[in-house]
Amino acid sequence: MRKYESSEIRNIALLGHSGSGKSRLCQAILYNSGKGGKLNMENVPSITSDINLFSVEWKDHKYNFIDTPGYLDFYGEAMAGVSVSSGAVVIVDGTSEIEAGTDRALELTDKYNIPKIIFVNKIDSEKADYYKILSQLRERYGKKIAPFHVPIGSEEEFKGYVNVVEDFAREYNPTEGRCYTVEVPADMGDEISSVKEMLMESVAETDESLLEKYFSGESFSRDEVHMGLRNAVISGEVIPVLCGASLKNIGVHTLMWLAKDYFPSPVESVSSGSDVFSGHVFKTYSDKFQEKISLVKIESGELSKGSEFYNARTGDKEKCGSVMTYAQDVLSDIEGAGEGDIVALVKCDSLKTGDTISSDKNAQPVSKLEFPKAQLFAAIEPKSQFDEDKISEGLRRLSEENPSLSWERSSETGQLVLGVQGEMHLDSVVKKLSEQFGISVSRKKLDIPYKETISGSADIHYKHKKQSGGHGQYGDVKMIFGPSDKQFEFEAEITGGAIPKQYIPSVEQGVIDSMGNGVLGGYPVINIKAKLYDGSYHNVDSSEMAFRLAANQAFKEALKEAGAKLLEPVMSVKLYVPEDSTGDVMGDVSKKRGQVLGIEPIEDSKLQLILAEIPQSEAVEYSIDLRTLANGRGHLEMSHLRYQEVPEKMAEEIMSAKK
Repeated sequence: MRKYESSEIRNIALLGHSGSGKSRLCQAILYNSGKGGKLNMENVPSITSDINLFSVEWKDHKYNFIDTPGYLDFYGEAMAGVSVSSGAVVIVDGTSEIEAGTDRALELTDKYNIPKIIFVNKIDSEKADYYKILSQLRERYGKKIAPFHVPIGSEEEFKGYVNVVEDFAREYNPTEGRCYTVEVPADMGDEISSVKEMLMESVAETDESLLEKYFSGESFSRDEVHMGLRNAVISGEVIPVLCGASLKNIGVHTLMWLAKDYFPSPVESVSSGSDVFSGHVFKTYSDKFQEKISLVKIESGELSKGSEFYNARTGDKEKCGSVMTYAQDVLSDIEGAGEGDIVALVKCDSLKTGDTISSDKNAQPVSKLEFPKAQLFAAIEPKSQFDEDKISEGLRRLSEENPSLSWERSSETGQLVLGVQGEMHLDSVVKKLSEQFGISVSRKKLDIPYKETISGSADIHYKHKKQSGGHGQYGDVKMIFGPSDKQFEFEAEITGGAIPKQYIPSVEQGVIDSMGNGVLGGYPVINIKAKLYDGSYHNVDSSEMAFRLAANQAFKEALKEAGAKLLEPVMSVKLYVPEDSTGDVMGDVSKKRGQVLGIEPIEDSKLQLILAEIPQSEAVEYSIDLRTLANGRGHLEMSHLRYQEVPEKMAEEIMSAKK
């Protein structure tokens, strides 16, 4: 593949709900570019969890297509793909409503302010309804929605489309498996006129002079239509809508032309104006040989084989052994690439997703990616004890590739806890641990880090005394224990030298030692105030250890006398849900022993923000319930807030299960 000028490059993200036909569209694009061999749709993967980059040459241009996962669990991957794109194709399943994945895709293109083309797929299928989709899109974007196509036939009778911009038709020849340009069917005049009116209205809205012509009843010239549409598509004022069937390669040819003519080149959208090389690492992963591959968009300057650059995050110097591009899922060497192009680098081990690289040693990291926070927490453990050391390295590598995965060894429960985007993301992580690192894991029930505290106050006198020949042990303390708003408070009010000062820190440490294991379920004890007010010592037998042991036992006696109660962690939760789901979600929060604190509208969004507090035991898998309640359109953020007392009956059940 030759080196392309920036003006000849198109970086395009392919987005849409899972099952809308993105992967099949990719194959059709490869076929149309002359690089895909036969149009074989039998072995197209139905589920993808990672970005798939493929580059094709067509009409003297290089297209870098970034196929993104459609499942909501892999939203971070879609975001990474959009961050380096200057245009997006949003694939919509014509047989259903606008789905949750489509909504998120549209939101993502709006967030990154990149132009988009909407491709309504599967129009040849039963229950397909192009006009219903158009209506739903217009509800969201108004007159920005500009239909470029009118379908010829419907459902199983669909055989092509009329291009209302260019006034020609394309029909599918099932024998040859391709489309041909034909005359516009004479009986479709009224249907075409109404859609063309919708399109011309969208064109008129882009320019005052065109708007005047439109209201005067004048026709637009072809150049006016093309120029008006291109400018409007790039600015986001117009969103072209096409129809087709990627399985039969219908509509794909027009899509490729539109991407070339209507999407901006990378330097048209954003140009640095600098000759100094800099790049954005938007994805890293390991191939089947465990070599690290980094996908990089060149933001400025050029990158050639043998070039040296720095990782702005670490300061590490890397040498570019080779510059590569993807064609038909195969990495191929190229001599170099310039601003705006997307390339693959191999064996640059210091790089991870989100890094900035530059030939300038003093370059600062520029973060383009803010990955979604964990929606679901799960505990795993390796099935073999020999994999204990390997699993940390495996998770480190996977979280570098996809930062929407987080993990930690809980200091409170000892469990290995993963923070993922959902059940499918978790399954993907488990599969990669097995296939890439040879680590088989099992999922465990997530332990809730309960704690205990004292119920009331207790005045305890405890004397630790042992004599077994020679020096004995003697420590005598009188202490008052009670609740506190703080994690732990200690006071010493000793008068008359009842206990020498050098032993007082040992008394405090003795209480702290005992707080590690409560009397109910062995959970850590918190919110304790301990006051040492009297005691006695022995000139020979007293020691730091003796007083430490005395305080330790005194605290245990206090818990028994004053009583202990079980505490549970409470999470601060932000719930982002559609307006029509707020009632159901708030009701569900109450069912989960939670409390709704308030609700706020989100500017420039159809979502509402519900602020709530929910016990962690109820919130661990709440994202699963939330997606159901919000029809796949809800997500959440949560963080630890505080501890609160567990209801008595529930505490009894927890203690019973622990025995």
